Amino acid sequence: MLTDKQQERIFLSAPHMSGNEMKYISEAFETNWIAPLGPNVDAFEKEIANYVGVSEAVAVSSGTAAIHLALSLLDVEMGDKVFCSTFTFVASANPILYQGAVPVFIDSEPETWNMSPQALEKALKDASADGKLPKAVIVVNLYGQSAKMDEIVSLCNQYDVPIIEDAAESLGSTYKGKASGTFGKFGVFSFNGNKIITTSSGGMLVSNDVEAIKKARFLATQAKDPAPHYQHSTMGFNYRMSNILAGIGRAQLEVLEQRVQARRQLFNRYNQELSSIPGIHFMPELKHTKSNRWLTALTISEEVTGISVRSILNALSEENIEARPVWKPLHMQPLFKGANYYSHSENMSVSESLFNSGLCLPSGSIMKKEDQMRVIKCLEESLKLKV
Repeated sequence: MLTDKQQERIFLSAPHMSGNEMKYISEAFETNWIAPLGPNVDAFEKEIANYVGVSEAVAVSSGTAAIHLALSLLDVEMGDKVFCSTFTFVASANPILYQGAVPVFIDSEPETWNMSPQALEKALKDASADGKLPKAVIVVNLYGQSAKMDEIVSLCNQYDVPIIEDAAESLGSTYKGKASGTFGKFGVFSFNGNKIITTSSGGMLVSNDVEAIKKARFLATQAKDPAPHYQHSTMGFNYRMSNILAGIGRAQLEVLEQRVQARRQLFNRYNQELSSIPGIHFMPELKHTKSNRWLTALTISEEVTGISVRSILNALSEENIEARPVWKPLHMQPLFKGANYYSHSENMSVSESLFNSGLCLPSGSIMKKEDQMRVIKCLEESLKLKV
């Protein structure tokens, strides 16, 4: 039976306020800037652009909206192909469908769990031979870990295919000293409630193409033509971030480095306490990269431990601990039934293997050490019962 203390819910990734958010929110109210525009929006865009080291950024209603805008800016149309990481949340690929385009899914590789350059190369060769290269490649940086961007950028440059870097989960991460989200034509960040910093909901599209971001800002504001009346020559979207939410984001950005440090400490403790158990392997961190460790993800071999991921999740749930399976690959989703898929190798689908054995542990930067030890104890006890 659970004690009162144990009955307290441990969340997967709860929001973590800095305490400074009300300063910016109050300024918005005092100046009556409540609309989806205003000084906080302008400042937040500049601060994110400066933080990651790009020329321009536009604040929008979600990371999904940012991906949709990027595809629109790249003139992705009905029937066009777009390559996309398969091991990700559905939001990475839904905008492909918004444009009437055709997703082609690319497997992961073992060293980052992200897009396999080997599979991407095969897909690009086939597309080139067919005379129909993709209009874009959407590369996802899963759980904060950057993909193998050198190899992926080289391949895409070879075929002159632009990259949209879905860095929704990896703000604060770096690849060879360069900020995640800055390797493609466009980068995308999310500020959903469970992300490393949050605006409650929201996202950001970033690029070094100043004119493209200017157009994105136009499209995201219902594509209103410069006229004294409401005139529209282009289809637009209602995608701008509110001035209030941008104020929350400004305060959150001030503590981003602390949040990264806290999540990396959580990962290190999980790794220290659990990695010696046979059959447990944590998500790798590629050499010369720094993951923000947004979520601590690991695989548990049922063959070695004698217990399934589902059983582990049930045991954690019984202790009022929220944990999650890793993402179900998109090529396995009913929504994308029949979509083309390129596996890492002829005999190895890395994403499917990860899905069968992976889970994510509570990783919120607000989590206390005693709560993390409660998660660890539950895992240890579950595994001991099967040893």
